[in-house]
Amino acid sequence: MALAGPEALAAARTRRQGPAVGQSLLVRHYREGERLSYRMTARNQDRVRTTIYAATARGVVKRDSAGRFVEQYEWSDIVWNGAAFDLPPTSREFRQLLSLSPDYTPSLPDFSRIHPRLVGPTADLMTFYSDVWLAMRQPGLRRGGDRAVVNHGQASSWADGTRILIGEDAIDFVIVLGDMTTANGTVTLTIRHVPPEQPKIKIPADWMRTPVADVANNWVQVAKAGDRRYIASIGKETFDAQIRLNLADGRILSAHLENPVDVFERECTNELLTECVEGVRYRILRQIDIAEVP
Repeated sequence: MALAGPEALAAARTRRQGPAVGQSLLVRHYREGERLSYRMTARNQDRVRTTIYAATARGVVKRDSAGRFVEQYEWSDIVWNGAAFDLPPTSREFRQLLSLSPDYTPSLPDFSRIHPRLVGPTADLMTFYSDVWLAMRQPGLRRGGDRAVVNHGQASSWADGTRILIGEDAIDFVIVLGDMTTANGTVTLTIRHVPPEQPKIKIPADWMRTPVADVANNWVQVAKAGDRRYIASIGKETFDAQIRLNLADGRILSAHLENPVDVFERECTNELLTECVEGVRYRILRQIDIAEVP
């Protein structure tokens, strides 16, 4: 039997779905009880160290109290810089809820309730899901090469209130639909997270308003490092994500993320961040991959 071309695949999906005119080609088809598993590998390089870790997220599709499909994930098999790491009981019991349902709004988990070594994996997995969720809401993404720009600008936070007092970024989105691969029924999304013209992040000190790069600062972090010791950082952050989807059911098959941050950082002795030493400039580079596993 001959393989269907991209137009035939799209037509077949349209017949199954019955989408309205202008609806995106990308749709997630859920089955209650469906199981998914991903292995995440990551490399995080900052000014003083490089951290390499891996973690497994195993999920099951359920319906929430509103009847919406959600994917409920538990995290395990953490390897941190080459050594196995046992999560404490509260983090082992933690379940991350994600969904590509159009009527579900993504939200970050409460990072104060989980171990710091789970903050990165949970936030990065949500980044991939949020990118796909946003792409699925763009009716103009119907053929390879189609492009959508989403102006967002609002701040997202990863602060935990104890070690990270402020942690925010603000981005806009440029989404490009890649060519559909008819041989295996997949499509690749490219999503660029770019600084908005007016990032809506907290700027706790005047010296942090000076742009670190060629645009307004869109990334800020203030960490408490000890008694009267605060590490205040400001900068420019971008993301480049490539996400491969299964066209038949819309699930994520694999994804890769490059996340550079150009940073200006000062160590301060007061919470107002007005008594600080001279600053240093450096680059953070985070590289994240996920892939389906049995």
